[in-house]
Amino acid sequence: MHSNKGEIRIIAGEYRGRRIKVASRPGLRPTPDRVRETLFNWLGQWLDGLSCLDLFAGSGALGFEAASRSAARVVMVESDRAAFSALEAARDRIGARAVELVRSDANEYLAHSRDRFDVVFLDPPFRQNALPAVLERLVPRLADKARVYIESAAPAAPAAPGERWRELKRGRAGQVSYQLFEWRGDDQGSLPGHV
Repeated sequence: MHSNKGEIRIIAGEYRGRRIKVASRPGLRPTPDRVRETLFNWLGQWLDGLSCLDLFAGSGALGFEAASRSAARVVMVESDRAAFSALEAARDRIGARAVELVRSDANEYLAHSRDRFDVVFLDPPFRQNALPAVLERLVPRLADKARVYIESAAPAAPAAPGERWRELKRGRAGQVSYQLFEWRGDDQGSLPGHV
């Protein structure tokens, strides 16, 4: 796991082995190789035809990995100018045609987007406690059975039991907790009051 701190390597797929330069920004922590490997094992390695959202794109580690594994569309949202410029440079260098870059705040993007996504990567800055609000705003953007990956300091609990989130997997690497959830958009069976 000793890689140059200023770059990450795409693990598998079309862009396998390609390196992406990472902007040197406070709080920017690219998802470690081992965690990315685990995540894509959970997702089933290939994302053929799926639409993905990398909401706090940062280094782009997750979004570029998804694009490399045949995702039809990967929208990366990043508000930091330097990080965004690094994403543009990386996309152009590796020729990731499926990647769309949006320079925006995550909550603003969710408020204005009309798209729905099959896979969402959420890795917000740990200190901001952004997850609860983001998860709430994310729901209308989720396709049925969408899978949502969350990286945070402590395990996340997106909803009260009996609601439509189901935790599929969880793991921990150093200071990072990571989980995969499934959203059941059409799951009316769990709503109370329907007999």
